Amino acid sequence: MRTIQFREAICEAMSEEMRRDESIYLMGEEVAEYNGAYKASKGMLAEFGEKRVIDTPIAELGFTGIAVGSAMNGCRPIVEYMTFNFCLVGIDQIINNAAKMRQMTGGQFNVPIVFRGPTASAGQLGATHSQALENWFANTPGLKVVVPSTVYDAKGLLKSAIRDNDPVIFMESEQMYGDKGEVPEGEYTIPIGLADVKRAGTDVTIVSFGKIIKEAFIAAEELEKEGISCEIVDLRTVRPMDHETILTSVRKTNRLVILEEAWPFASVSSEIAYIVQERAFDFLDAPIQRITTADTPAPYSPVLLKEWLPNADDVIKAVKKVMYK
Repeated sequence: MRTIQFREAICEAMSEEMRRDESIYLMGEEVAEYNGAYKASKGMLAEFGEKRVIDTPIAELGFTGIAVGSAMNGCRPIVEYMTFNFCLVGIDQIINNAAKMRQMTGGQFNVPIVFRGPTASAGQLGATHSQALENWFANTPGLKVVVPSTVYDAKGLLKSAIRDNDPVIFMESEQMYGDKGEVPEGEYTIPIGLADVKRAGTDVTIVSFGKIIKEAFIAAEELEKEGISCEIVDLRTVRPMDHETILTSVRKTNRLVILEEAWPFASVSSEIAYIVQERAFDFLDAPIQRITTADTPAPYSPVLLKEWLPNADDVIKAVKKVMYK
């Protein structure tokens, strides 16, 4: 297979779907003339024109509402936020309109729309640009939430998200756009709602998603040297969540560590811990451990930021705790 960057996988997914279906268009800040803030829409304006690749004002509430209305009238918009922190300006349109429209109209309207852009921290960008909001959206019935961690998954899941007839929150990372990975030449999609066992193991299950999962792989390599075998489950989709893949792994390893780049209170890891204790309690040989960011806004100081973010050492400590080592 060929090797491409994460940003190229995103661009390919959007472009292939736009060639297939003329009702699909892309809108957002700097997506057209500038080829995207992270060059994830490079060349799309030249191919599809200004009516289908649309630069917007800095007005998330406005263009989010326009996208929802157009989706109700037969279009299939892709809305890019320069960062999901900025979508908070338009979150009313996402939560109160896009997510609820099908139910409130008795199925007369659906909203086939993808809201995509970077999530979580990306270095020293300060507290208002470093938030992981997956659990906010996953808490909302009517929304699907996808957070890929690899180039291959990003393309396949984005194509599925664009084809979905309901609103999908598709979260990427500024620190992953340059990542490289193998992607097939031909057509492929990945079903939304299906987790992936990225590394097989026997002693402990580590569940994670998004860019922070890289720390789990670093930890697993180090733990392997000590004879501890880690199985890593990549959620890929936060909602709908693939409970069965998680439970199957935990029933095999009997131990669970959850790694997440978000605040601890009411987090995705809290939901996973509840499901596992409810449906696999008798299989657990140790209390579930979760690793999150510190329960504070993200610091700007590089020293504090390093302490705030979860890392491989945190994962190693958590794994050894559930292994009683």
